[in-house]
Amino acid sequence: MQICPPGRGVMSATNGAQDEMTEQCDSCGRETPHTVSVQIMTESSSPENAEYSREPYRVSECRVCGAETALRMNNA
Repeated sequence: MQICPPGRGVMSATNGAQDEMTEQCDSCGRETPHTVSVQIMTESSSPENAEYSREPYRVSECRVCGAETALRMNNA
């Protein structure tokens, strides 16, 4: 299965089982297994505005080297 949003190349692919997501790892320099999740992150450092600054991020962690990347999903 390939996940390909409009206007972009192939972002990720699976090799059978759902927990075997592979992606390009910049640290390893090759395709490696990754754990992918969506997390809500607070962007404001100010406590009074924190509740209004939460955004969804796609977080990908390489299961070989542990490198983690976070991509903001909502750029409105």
